[in-house]
Amino acid sequence: MKFTVGIAMSPLDQLTELAQCAEECGYASIALPDSLFFSEKVSADYPYTPDGSRMWNADTPWVDPFVAAAAMGAVTSRINFYTQVLKLGSRNPLLLARQVGSVAHMTGNRFGFGVGLGWSPEEFEWCGVPFKNRGPRVDEMIDVLKLVLGGGMVEYHGDYFDFDRLQMSPAPTSPVPFYVGGHSAAALKRAARVGDGWTSAMIKFEELKSVIAQLTDLGCFERPFEIQAVCIDRFGLDGYKQLDEVGVTDTIVVPWLFYGVGFDGSLQAKKDGLRRFADEVIGEFA
Repeated sequence: MKFTVGIAMSPLDQLTELAQCAEECGYASIALPDSLFFSEKVSADYPYTPDGSRMWNADTPWVDPFVAAAAMGAVTSRINFYTQVLKLGSRNPLLLARQVGSVAHMTGNRFGFGVGLGWSPEEFEWCGVPFKNRGPRVDEMIDVLKLVLGGGMVEYHGDYFDFDRLQMSPAPTSPVPFYVGGHSAAALKRAARVGDGWTSAMIKFEELKSVIAQLTDLGCFERPFEIQAVCIDRFGLDGYKQLDEVGVTDTIVVPWLFYGVGFDGSLQAKKDGLRRFADEVIGEFA
């Protein structure tokens, strides 16, 4: 089982040095969050907290994940990066294909694309995209992205996207892995159909086991398939061994939180947390 560092809500001027430290300590990847803006009011509950409230506020720092991956990739050589997850529904797939292909090249194929629908109606509407039919629309977006990123002259004629022959160069020299997020039955079916893995939001262990069982029934593990988990009730060496035993391939952690350092903690304290967690936990899985 691998370990990935979640950098959500950290000050942006810390990110490149955190990536360097994580690489030195043996973490596999950096998980890149996505948030376009903070709307003062939202007409839907956030789906991954008990009361539907958001865990961040208007002043919480965010960075475009493609910019973050390129910046951190420029100061590292081995560690990988993936969006966890980028909300596809409010975006345009051709513009995204250019971004994904560019960052794949700039990082030397160290980029994975974690994708989800998006949950906020305002994020869709204010970006000029209807919230209705977001599932089928995102399915077409994934088709378009994979088609364009595959290289060569391509065309697409669907219900939501339609274009004649075009080519985006250069195409990635290795296929960009797609990791599909979401806990619903539709999301799991999407992961089984088009994903190289499934990635969780905050999830408890028993629900995680249920999801893995459903993905097994859908035939996901008949091919290489990642399970990236943010498990909120299994910690410490014994807890991570339980995750490993049920099939998690990649655990996303924020190590400094375990040692009392907050999201706005100092860079040095976070580096100390990265190193301590690597010594106490990652070394046991090597």
